[in-house]
Amino acid sequence: MALTQSVKDELSRLAVKKSSERKAEVSAVLRFAGGLHIISGRIVIEAEVDLAATARRLRTAIAEVYGHPSEIIVVSGGGLRRGNRYVVRVVREGEALARQTGLLDNRGRPVRGLPSSVVNGSAADAEAVWRGAFLAHGSLTEPGRSSSLEVTCPGPEAALALVGAARRLGIAAKAREVRGVDRVVVRDGDAIAALLTRMGAHDALMAWEERRMRKEVRATANRLANFDDANLRRSAQAAVAAGARVERALEILGEDVPEHLRYAGELRVAHKQASLDELGRLADPPMTKDAIAGRIRRLLAMADKKAEDEGIPGTEASVTPDMLDG
Repeated sequence: MALTQSVKDELSRLAVKKSSERKAEVSAVLRFAGGLHIISGRIVIEAEVDLAATARRLRTAIAEVYGHPSEIIVVSGGGLRRGNRYVVRVVREGEALARQTGLLDNRGRPVRGLPSSVVNGSAADAEAVWRGAFLAHGSLTEPGRSSSLEVTCPGPEAALALVGAARRLGIAAKAREVRGVDRVVVRDGDAIAALLTRMGAHDALMAWEERRMRKEVRATANRLANFDDANLRRSAQAAVAAGARVERALEILGEDVPEHLRYAGELRVAHKQASLDELGRLADPPMTKDAIAGRIRRLLAMADKKAEDEGIPGTEASVTPDMLDG
């Protein structure tokens, strides 16, 4: 999860001055990482994040944008969760903050998605929504076939709101439910790069792109190596099959084969896995690839004609399936 942590660390330190963007980010963090609780008849807001820097950012924004005090509680990791978790809690005036950030509507009812002011905001607000959602519950996997940028959502309404925010940024994201958990996923490599840029994670993007390029280069090298290996294998199989046909041709023709064709044939039989280029270099005097290929072709044609005239199996009869599959 090193990539995820580096993205969150960078986003937690990103300077944002515009009030509407800060409000959109706080609303998203509280929606995707938080919850409302009733304690002693009062509404308390809690948001649990995995980085201390994220918790400090949220606490500062709540104080500066909304004027409400909050506290940070450190929860030690245990069981499946490694590392500390950080809970930002707003006890005093929690209900006022819940209304201001869209967690509650004007009638005091919980809002399942994001507030309309955020949903219908500017492109910069949509970027802030994604930044807040990622800080709350986002993850980024290594580039490759299964690469993804993913946000776990508190419900389908929040997932659809996040998909809509991505659409406003020109980025294709999909909402899906996996084992009862709603998620929004971006899988296309270029779309992930674009979203990291829009959120403001430029350093993390450089690291992700570097790993992506390294994997693509390695994959291309592997494909070329496999291609070359397959070509070499096919060439060797063809040479073995040609050697078997030449051997049969020499049997059919016996003493009736011209000496220069016999020489080329015997060279082919003696070096069954050699390429035509290699056979030409082995000849004495050396011959070109075309010259050796021409002589072998004429030898086979002569043998096949004689076999047809005499009603006996031709040179192809000597080629077995094993030679072609081996």
